[in-house]
Amino acid sequence: MPIFLWLFLLIVLPHIELFLMSLKYENDMGDMVWSLQNYGEFFAEEIYWLTFIRVALYSILVTFLTFVITFPIAFYITKIVSVKYKGFLIILLLMPFWVSELVRVYGWMILLRESGVINYFLQALGLIDKPIEMLYNDVSMIMGLVYTSMLFMVVPLISSLDGMDDSYIEAAHDLGASKIVIFFKIVIPYTAPGIVSGSIVVFMLTLGNYLTPNLMGGKNSLWFTEQIYNQFIASFNWNQGAAFGFLLLILSSFIIWLGLKLTKQNLTKALS
Repeated sequence: MPIFLWLFLLIVLPHIELFLMSLKYENDMGDMVWSLQNYGEFFAEEIYWLTFIRVALYSILVTFLTFVITFPIAFYITKIVSVKYKGFLIILLLMPFWVSELVRVYGWMILLRESGVINYFLQALGLIDKPIEMLYNDVSMIMGLVYTSMLFMVVPLISSLDGMDDSYIEAAHDLGASKIVIFFKIVIPYTAPGIVSGSIVVFMLTLGNYLTPNLMGGKNSLWFTEQIYNQFIASFNWNQGAAFGFLLLILSSFIIWLGLKLTKQNLTKALS
């Protein structure tokens, strides 16, 4: 019963209200009527659905890059480093995430801005003549999104790799398997639930992120959550904002379902 109440009151009920709100539209007479007009305006405006597609593709890219960066780290901690140093290295991984995302993003902004640390050292070494603007573009935004999501990928990977018996790798190596074959035939299949679990969390967090794209992205790096924010706060159009929010929910659910089908993984097993 407590689990049911938690799911219903905090997840199901708000989304039902969100959906009902998205179906209400104010007509020319100022009356609220039931209509799909809010969804129709999404497809009518090119900037809305182009941003929608762009955010989906970038979220998939960020998820992939996060996996590529964190997997070697997780493998090193669980399979290579001495056991007595494992806890210390995990604490080092967790320490940056003891502060808020806002502080971490501003830290990257201090590093990358024209008067920042990186430009200072590049000029001091004579590598550049004048500061380079490294902020407010898609590259810096993706880098910030990867950094803020790394913890949620590396922890499931460490958990999965830590449970894998090293004798599997040793046996494959003794039988003449190459490192590439061992990686794709043994390591990846064994850690697939952890990979899927981390990918789902990173994808959802990236898709719904507002702070990092807003601070590190440029004027052309519009994120869909910013459009939702503008509808709710700037335009006071809660019905249109609810429609956008529900479309974002549909998009994330569809991509996660597609990813589970392609990887032949079970959601319950991946998140357990």
